[in-house]
Amino acid sequence: MKITKKEIAPIFILFLMGIFAASLYTAPCITRVPSHWNAAGQIDGYSSKAFAALFFPLLTVAVYLLMLILPTIDPLKENYHYFEKEYYFIRLILVLFMAGMFFFTFLAAIGHKLNIMYFMVPFLSFFFVIIGAFMPKIKKNWFVGIRTPWTLQSDEVWIRTHKFAGKTMMAGGILAFFTVFLPSQVAFGFFLAIVLTSALLPVAYSYFLYRKLEVSKKHGNIK
Repeated sequence: MKITKKEIAPIFILFLMGIFAASLYTAPCITRVPSHWNAAGQIDGYSSKAFAALFFPLLTVAVYLLMLILPTIDPLKENYHYFEKEYYFIRLILVLFMAGMFFFTFLAAIGHKLNIMYFMVPFLSFFFVIIGAFMPKIKKNWFVGIRTPWTLQSDEVWIRTHKFAGKTMMAGGILAFFTVFLPSQVAFGFFLAIVLTSALLPVAYSYFLYRKLEVSKKHGNIK
């Protein structure tokens, strides 16, 4: 894919991450950085500030570059043209999420008492709603969307599965958002169950739809 002016936004976010990484590494008052939170949203693991300052920004850069490269090596690369805008927003939101996690970690490292669930749940719920809205527009490819043996083998299964996935993921994102109002001890479990269900239902749907179409073909209902 071509590097155009719109890439200024994710690149600027990466630049800001670099500034925060330098601030984190050089801050004399910081000796360790939170690296893990439990299901209740409480910190239960730490890493060195050198690791934290390098890991998050470099991982984000790697993910961003990988998403730029993938369309160039996809055997169905010509199809990306049809959902180029949606693919751009997917990688922009991913960069935003990872940058947000890094900033959240930075705030926790300098002493702010924050519950990570109040960041993770709203953002990931929003992400699922956006992805759901994009799903029907994603054309067949090897890296983005519901890529099962059945969707990749049949154009009709791909199209109908992604329309179905759009509905389940948008509904899942909306329902998942309301788990933020539950007690922290149970919120993560409900959130995870909703997200996994909304993501796995299209996979099962693609299988049963493919089997149904194959049976119809054998009986001569579909040529």
